[in-house]
Amino acid sequence: MSAEEFELNCTVRTDLGKGASRRLRRLNDDIPAVLYGGDEDPVSLTIAHKDIKKATENEAFFAHIITLNIAKKKQKAVIKALQRHPAKDILMHADFQRVSDKVAITVNVPIHFLNEDKCAGVKTGGGSIIKTLNEIEIVCLPKDLPEFIEVDMLLLEIGEAVHLSDIALPEGVASVAITAGNDLSVATVQAPRAEVEVEADAPDAPAAPESETGGDDSEEKED
Repeated sequence: MSAEEFELNCTVRTDLGKGASRRLRRLNDDIPAVLYGGDEDPVSLTIAHKDIKKATENEAFFAHIITLNIAKKKQKAVIKALQRHPAKDILMHADFQRVSDKVAITVNVPIHFLNEDKCAGVKTGGGSIIKTLNEIEIVCLPKDLPEFIEVDMLLLEIGEAVHLSDIALPEGVASVAITAGNDLSVATVQAPRAEVEVEADAPDAPAAPESETGGDDSEEKED
Protein backbone atom coordinates (compact mmCIF):
# COMPACT_ATOMS: atom_id res chain seq x y z
CA MET A 1 0.00 0.00 0.00
CA SER A 2 1.37 3.42 -0.87
CA ALA A 3 1.69 6.29 1.58
CA GLU A 4 -0.85 8.38 -0.38
CA GLU A 5 -3.58 6.00 0.74
CA PHE A 6 -3.12 7.01 4.38
CA GLU A 7 -4.81 10.37 4.82
CA LEU A 8 -6.58 11.65 7.91
CA ASN A 9 -8.76 14.73 8.14
CA CYS A 10 -7.95 16.76 11.23
CA THR A 11 -9.11 19.94 12.90
CA VAL A 12 -7.08 22.17 15.19
CA ARG A 13 -8.13 21.73 18.82
CA THR A 14 -8.22 24.77 21.10
CA ASP A 15 -10.19 23.27 24.00
CA LEU A 16 -7.37 21.57 25.89
CA GLY A 17 -7.01 19.55 29.10
CA LYS A 18 -8.16 16.14 30.36
CA GLY A 19 -11.77 17.23 30.75
CA ALA A 20 -11.88 18.54 27.21
CA SER A 21 -10.37 15.30 25.88
CA ARG A 22 -12.97 13.23 27.71
CA ARG A 23 -15.79 15.37 26.30
CA LEU A 24 -14.27 15.05 22.84
CA ARG A 25 -14.30 11.27 22.99
CA ARG A 26 -17.69 10.98 24.67
CA LEU A 27 -19.74 13.53 22.77
CA ASN A 28 -18.21 13.62 19.30
CA ASP A 29 -16.61 10.19 18.95
CA ASP A 30 -13.34 11.95 18.16
CA ILE A 31 -9.92 11.52 19.71
CA PRO A 32 -7.30 14.13 20.66
CA ALA A 33 -3.94 14.08 18.91
CA VAL A 34 -0.73 16.11 18.80
CA LEU A 35 1.51 16.94 15.84
CA TYR A 36 5.06 17.96 16.75
CA GLY A 37 8.59 18.14 15.38
CA GLY A 38 10.36 20.06 12.67
CA ASP A 39 10.72 23.81 12.90
CA GLU A 40 7.10 24.43 13.92
CA ASP A 41 5.36 24.47 17.28
CA PRO A 42 3.29 21.48 18.41
CA VAL A 43 -0.34 21.57 17.30
CA SER A 44 -3.26 19.96 19.16
CA LEU A 45 -5.62 18.17 16.81
CA THR A 46 -8.92 16.36 16.69
CA ILE A 47 -9.42 13.24 14.53
CA ALA A 48 -12.57 11.20 13.97
CA HIS A 49 -12.21 7.95 15.90
CA LYS A 50 -13.69 5.85 13.11
CA ASP A 51 -11.15 7.20 10.61
CA ILE A 52 -8.00 6.56 12.63
CA LYS A 53 -9.37 3.26 13.97
CA LYS A 54 -9.84 1.99 10.41
CA ALA A 55 -6.36 3.17 9.43
CA THR A 56 -4.67 1.44 12.40
CA GLU A 57 -6.22 -1.89 11.44
CA ASN A 58 -3.70 -1.97 8.58
CA GLU A 59 -0.21 -2.86 9.80
CA ALA A 60 1.30 -0.64 7.12
CA PHE A 61 -0.13 2.46 8.79
CA PHE A 62 2.60 2.29 11.45
CA ALA A 63 5.47 2.27 8.94
CA HIS A 64 4.29 4.76 6.35
CA ILE A 65 4.23 8.45 5.74
CA ILE A 66 0.76 9.71 6.65
CA THR A 67 -0.87 12.80 5.20
CA LEU A 68 -2.71 14.89 7.78
CA ASN A 69 -5.21 17.28 6.22
CA ILE A 70 -5.31 20.24 8.59
CA ALA A 71 -7.65 22.97 7.29
CA LYS A 72 -6.30 23.63 3.79
CA LYS A 73 -2.79 22.40 4.55
CA LYS A 74 -1.40 18.90 4.00
CA GLN A 75 1.22 17.85 6.53
CA LYS A 76 3.39 14.74 6.14
CA ALA A 77 3.92 12.81 9.36
CA VAL A 78 4.58 9.43 10.96
CA ILE A 79 2.76 8.08 13.97
CA LYS A 80 4.99 7.91 17.04
CA ALA A 81 2.60 6.85 19.80
CA LEU A 82 -0.93 5.51 20.07
CA GLN A 83 -2.75 5.22 23.38
CA ARG A 84 -5.46 2.57 23.64
CA HIS A 85 -8.13 2.03 26.26
CA PRO A 86 -6.94 -0.71 28.68
CA ALA A 87 -10.24 -2.64 28.55
CA LYS A 88 -12.17 -1.47 25.48
CA ASP A 89 -11.41 -1.46 21.76
CA ILE A 90 -11.09 2.31 21.78
CA LEU A 91 -8.23 4.61 20.80
CA MET A 92 -7.55 7.37 23.31
CA HIS A 93 -4.78 9.60 21.92
CA ALA A 94 -2.30 9.77 19.04
CA ASP A 95 1.08 11.46 18.63
CA PHE A 96 2.36 12.34 15.16
CA GLN A 97 5.80 13.62 14.17
CA ARG A 98 6.29 15.92 11.19
CA VAL A 99 8.62 14.66 8.48
CA SER A 100 10.69 16.43 5.88
CA ASP A 101 11.86 14.85 2.64
CA LYS A 102 15.46 15.77 3.45
CA VAL A 103 15.56 14.78 7.14
CA ALA A 104 16.05 11.19 8.31
CA ILE A 105 13.39 9.70 10.57
CA THR A 106 13.47 6.91 13.13
CA VAL A 107 10.62 4.40 12.85
CA ASN A 108 9.77 0.93 14.14
CA VAL A 109 9.08 -1.32 11.15
CA PRO A 110 7.34 -4.71 11.52
CA ILE A 111 9.16 -7.95 10.70
CA HIS A 112 7.57 -10.46 8.33
CA PHE A 113 8.95 -13.94 8.98
CA LEU A 114 9.08 -16.13 5.87
CA ASN A 115 9.05 -19.96 5.56
CA GLU A 116 8.36 -20.62 9.24
CA ASP A 117 6.63 -23.94 8.45
CA LYS A 118 9.41 -24.93 6.03
CA CYS A 119 12.26 -24.01 8.39
CA ALA A 120 14.81 -26.87 8.43
CA GLY A 121 14.97 -27.01 12.22
CA VAL A 122 11.18 -27.14 12.43
CA LYS A 123 10.36 -29.43 9.53
CA THR A 124 13.10 -32.04 9.99
CA GLY A 125 14.26 -31.38 13.53
CA GLY A 126 10.91 -30.93 15.23
CA GLY A 127 12.02 -27.65 16.77
CA SER A 128 10.10 -24.41 17.24
CA ILE A 129 10.81 -20.81 16.32
CA ILE A 130 11.20 -18.42 19.24
CA LYS A 131 10.84 -14.78 18.15
CA THR A 132 12.61 -12.18 20.24
CA LEU A 133 11.79 -9.21 18.01
CA ASN A 134 8.63 -8.43 16.06
CA GLU A 135 9.83 -5.09 14.72
CA ILE A 136 13.09 -3.32 13.94
CA GLU A 137 13.90 0.27 14.80
CA ILE A 138 15.38 1.83 11.68
CA VAL A 139 16.56 5.23 10.50
CA CYS A 140 16.17 6.45 6.91
CA LEU A 141 14.88 9.24 4.74
CA PRO A 142 11.09 9.26 4.29
CA LYS A 143 11.41 8.17 0.66
CA ASP A 144 13.30 5.02 1.72
CA LEU A 145 10.90 3.94 4.48
CA PRO A 146 10.03 0.24 3.98
CA GLU A 147 6.58 -1.09 4.87
CA PHE A 148 8.15 -4.14 6.55
CA ILE A 149 11.40 -6.11 6.81
CA GLU A 150 11.52 -9.75 5.66
CA VAL A 151 13.40 -12.43 7.61
CA ASP A 152 13.69 -15.84 5.89
CA MET A 153 13.75 -18.77 8.33
CA LEU A 154 14.08 -21.49 5.65
CA LEU A 155 17.67 -22.67 6.22
CA LEU A 156 17.94 -22.35 9.99
CA GLU A 157 18.72 -25.55 11.90
CA ILE A 158 18.15 -26.43 15.55
CA GLY A 159 20.06 -24.06 17.82
CA GLU A 160 20.70 -21.46 15.11
CA ALA A 161 19.55 -17.85 15.35
CA VAL A 162 19.00 -14.83 13.14
CA HIS A 163 20.58 -11.59 14.34
CA LEU A 164 20.10 -8.06 13.08
CA SER A 165 23.46 -8.27 11.31
CA ASP A 166 22.13 -11.20 9.25
CA ILE A 167 19.31 -9.15 7.73
CA ALA A 168 19.86 -7.38 4.43
CA LEU A 169 18.14 -4.04 4.88
CA PRO A 170 16.99 -2.01 1.86
CA GLU A 171 19.32 0.61 0.46
CA GLY A 172 19.30 3.79 2.52
CA VAL A 173 17.97 2.02 5.63
CA ALA A 174 20.05 1.42 8.79
CA SER A 175 19.33 -0.43 12.02
CA VAL A 176 19.46 1.84 15.07
CA ALA A 177 20.66 -1.03 17.28
CA ILE A 178 23.43 -2.10 14.89
CA THR A 179 24.63 1.51 14.59
CA ALA A 180 24.85 1.59 18.39
CA GLY A 181 26.83 -1.67 18.41
CA ASN A 182 23.98 -3.93 19.59
CA ASP A 183 23.58 -6.97 17.34
CA LEU A 184 20.27 -8.16 18.78
CA SER A 185 18.82 -11.63 18.27
CA VAL A 186 15.68 -11.64 16.11
CA ALA A 187 14.63 -15.31 16.24
CA THR A 188 16.02 -18.68 17.34
CA VAL A 189 15.16 -22.26 16.39
CA GLN A 190 14.74 -24.10 19.68
CA ALA A 191 15.18 -27.86 20.10
CA PRO A 192 12.09 -29.98 20.80
CA ARG A 193 10.89 -29.63 24.37
CA ALA A 194 11.70 -33.27 25.29
CA GLU A 195 15.34 -32.70 24.38
CA VAL A 196 15.50 -29.44 26.26
CA GLU A 197 14.16 -31.04 29.43
CA VAL A 198 16.08 -34.35 29.28
CA GLU A 199 18.77 -33.06 31.61
CA ALA A 200 16.22 -31.74 34.08
CA ASP A 201 14.45 -35.14 34.10
CA ALA A 202 17.59 -37.12 34.99
CA PRO A 203 17.37 -39.03 38.36
CA ASP A 204 18.69 -37.18 41.37
CA ALA A 205 21.98 -38.29 42.89
CA PRO A 206 21.63 -40.52 46.00
CA ALA A 207 21.54 -38.65 49.27
CA ALA A 208 24.59 -38.80 51.51
CA PRO A 209 24.26 -41.38 54.34
CA GLU A 210 23.25 -40.03 57.69
CA SER A 211 25.66 -40.15 60.64
CA GLU A 212 25.54 -43.44 62.55
CA THR A 213 26.31 -41.88 65.90
CA GLY A 214 23.31 -42.09 68.14
CA GLY A 215 22.00 -40.00 70.96
CA ASP A 216 22.94 -36.49 71.86
CA ASP A 217 26.58 -35.61 71.24
CA SER A 218 26.45 -32.67 73.59
CA GLU A 219 28.38 -32.99 76.87
CA GLU A 220 26.45 -33.20 80.14
CA LYS A 221 27.29 -30.46 82.58
CA GLU A 222 27.46 -31.05 86.31
CA ASP A 223 25.41 -28.88 88.58
